[in-house]
Amino acid sequence: MTDRTKEQPIISVMPDQALVLEWETVKHTVSQDRAQCLLEIAQTAENRKSDWLYDLGFKQFPLNFSASLDYFLRFSRCFVRELLKTAELETLRQDAVISLPQGLINDFISACPMMAGAEYVTPGMLEGLWQGFNGAFFRDIKAFKGRVSDYFRKKNPDLHPAGRVFFHLVENKNSSLPFAFMATYSAGMGANGKPKHLPLKHAIETHDDDELLTLLSTVYKAAEQSRIVADLIESGELFHPLAWDGDEAFCFLKEIPDYEACGVLCRIPDWWKQTASTPRVTISLGDKKPSMAGLDAMLDFNVKVGLGNLELSRQEVEAILEQTQGLAFIKNKWVAVDPEKLKQALKACNRIEDLAASGMTLGTAMRTRLAPEKMLGLDNAGQVDINVSSGTWLTSVLEKMTHPEQVDPVVPGKDFKAKLRPYQSKGVDWLNFLASYGFGACLADDMGLGKTVQILAWLSTFPSNRKRPASLLVVPASLISNWQSEINRFLPGLKTCVAHPGFTSSAPQPDKTKKNKEFKLTKTQLDRLDLVITSYTLVKKYAWLAKYSWHCLILDEAQAIKNPATHQTRAVKALPGTHRIVMTGTPVENRLSDLWSLFDFLNPGLLGNKTEFANFAKTLKDNPGGYARLRQMIFPYILRRLKTDKTVITDLPDKVEMKVFADLSPKQVVLYKKSVKDLKQAIETFTGIQRKGLVLSFLLRFKQLCNHPDQLTGSGDFKATHSGKFIRLCSICETVYEKRERVLVFTQFKEMTEPLRAFLETIFHHPGLVLHGSVPVAKRKKLIQTFQDDTYCPFMVLSLKAGGVGLNLTRANHVVHFDRWWNPAVENQATDRAFRIGQTQKVLVHKFVTRGTIEEKIDSMISEKQALADQVVTPSAQGLITEMDDKNLLDLFRLTLPE
Repeated sequence: MTDRTKEQPIISVMPDQALVLEWETVKHTVSQDRAQCLLEIAQTAENRKSDWLYDLGFKQFPLNFSASLDYFLRFSRCFVRELLKTAELETLRQDAVISLPQGLINDFISACPMMAGAEYVTPGMLEGLWQGFNGAFFRDIKAFKGRVSDYFRKKNPDLHPAGRVFFHLVENKNSSLPFAFMATYSAGMGANGKPKHLPLKHAIETHDDDELLTLLSTVYKAAEQSRIVADLIESGELFHPLAWDGDEAFCFLKEIPDYEACGVLCRIPDWWKQTASTPRVTISLGDKKPSMAGLDAMLDFNVKVGLGNLELSRQEVEAILEQTQGLAFIKNKWVAVDPEKLKQALKACNRIEDLAASGMTLGTAMRTRLAPEKMLGLDNAGQVDINVSSGTWLTSVLEKMTHPEQVDPVVPGKDFKAKLRPYQSKGVDWLNFLASYGFGACLADDMGLGKTVQILAWLSTFPSNRKRPASLLVVPASLISNWQSEINRFLPGLKTCVAHPGFTSSAPQPDKTKKNKEFKLTKTQLDRLDLVITSYTLVKKYAWLAKYSWHCLILDEAQAIKNPATHQTRAVKALPGTHRIVMTGTPVENRLSDLWSLFDFLNPGLLGNKTEFANFAKTLKDNPGGYARLRQMIFPYILRRLKTDKTVITDLPDKVEMKVFADLSPKQVVLYKKSVKDLKQAIETFTGIQRKGLVLSFLLRFKQLCNHPDQLTGSGDFKATHSGKFIRLCSICETVYEKRERVLVFTQFKEMTEPLRAFLETIFHHPGLVLHGSVPVAKRKKLIQTFQDDTYCPFMVLSLKAGGVGLNLTRANHVVHFDRWWNPAVENQATDRAFRIGQTQKVLVHKFVTRGTIEEKIDSMISEKQALADQVVTPSAQGLITEMDDKNLLDLFRLTLPE
């Protein structure tokens, strides 16, 4: 078995909602205790491949692990706890079905931590997991030969299943002693399928000494820990109904967890379960609309103290503190009173009023919700339940932020050329709504759902007056061509300039007389534009970008600012702008560490400063409920629709095809221009069949060069930075990996399959597969099975011909055509390896095109001139190219750098 002591176990949720245990390398030294725990987890996962999480629920680890593993361990332990509390389990062993406790699913959904696949954690997924635990227990106990108690003892000697004895505590309203206690035992199952209860004194009459000793075994265990139970046994009062006062009942209620841990079942009033003796302070904010927008808006507020389901005034709380400790009968209801906790509640009220004395802003209120004990200066976390709720106005705003369908529609401008799908229109409405309130927005739609077109539609709604400043779009340099293409296609009237050395032909040129040749636009020039596009790298280089007050700042692939310590991130955050939008196809809930930096740009101060958020993150190990508060804070500012969303899926075709434009690297540009020069010289000296052969050889040469210069030169290094296609493939596959999806990468060159495999393994951190014509038929079947299995295999690289027929690879929902065959029929045949019968996911097809090269020109011929395409895609296509005259041929091959 692999040594796991230098790794951290995490759980990732797959798109099909299956759980996969993965291992991440850690740098710190692992203690001997932790190493032993890791070994136990690894062995369990290896030995019980389908039921490992169920089995781990019986174990009591003294340590915390990753947030994702701790989360699912808690869920599994909840099942084991319910199993332990089930009466007559020995009788029901073949038919036991452990029901979900009411509210458990909602609690776990809200407390889901940031982890890979968090977006796939749904109520249905957790319910299915619970049913899987039921199935695992049934299979285990059916094969187990001993008693159920022996089964639990084998799993964990410290766990005690429920015995047959019950402790009951009820209200006794017609007595001077307000509570009644009785011990009963289960005498088999009744007709209603529930245990039949008899008073415990009956057992003395019907059981011999050995039977009575067995029956009371759980009570004797409880007596070892409880003076109350020991006294009841010693006095014999355990076998008779008892009347108790409030103090006696309170002492009993506090010990219930100890009784249940020993296997004694307890039936107690619901109000005790609901109150748990913790007072509640509720801060209600925003009943009235403030006079300004944004996080600095001043909100009205009021504060209330609650105990159980009662609301109390300050005077009532002070009166209770003077008179009561333990159980109190207040407003005709029993509640548990803890004086120290009530004092903390009053302290919280005072602190809130102090904060509000200078005005309670929306940002302050939100930060209070994130870490209320810290913000309110409470001495002990957990002593008071702080609840920040929304008043009438704020509730209505947050409701629309989280439900875009409720937002008033906005109409794209007349120059906008696309017809938006319904969910895209809702996205534009949502962006406009958040901007109207001064909130930053994160558009995080799934890859392929059209984030770019939604942004362009929103930009088209801006009034066409020149008083508005320009907007700035910051993207990875590799995406500039894609944005240019989308703008030309959907919003060609947008006055755009690209501030990048490789894209400056249409932009003002630097003054050649000055020593500083840096590209720069003046304020006057900027005011005439609608949009400036630049890269993340250049934001820190072009100081003039931070001296202009932009109308809107838009970040694409916003994970580029996830590290707050980099110069690049600090430069981006220094940009001034009225509105802020970030775009990402990567789930923002995958990593807690990235979240603060993203929101520090989007809505500065919402999550506090870096230190405050780091301190909050440290508390999540012991207080998983903090995840619920965090989600409530950030989700109104995030719009994420998945290809599996019911509101989206009906709008989409089963197969979405998109062109992915890549730019040549500097090394590729040099080699490409040299190759064009070589072609021009060579073509003048050949005629006839030799000329055709020459053209065909150069056609192959340019296609290889567009893939990677090392494919042409044979050097074998295949550095990613030397190929524009490798860089674009990386950005796509990083998102595929974050979502734990799978991808097929097709190339027509066998020699490219291994370099692509090696490169992709650095992105996916998992081994992938390669299939080409030299792979034996027998091995192909094994490769297909490996890819289709539940064990995560993220990618397969295929040569186009070998992967074109006879394969069923429906676990993939992404298909990449790394280089183009220029024959739609051949490419579609390859795509159909994923898009075929048995595919339950939407398939996204990425067709790579290298900008300015012969790839783009032939792609345009196919797209725009169908009549010519009919000739180009036939077997005589290469003949068509070879028959061009010298001028047209050189124009076809000549490099045209994008503007």
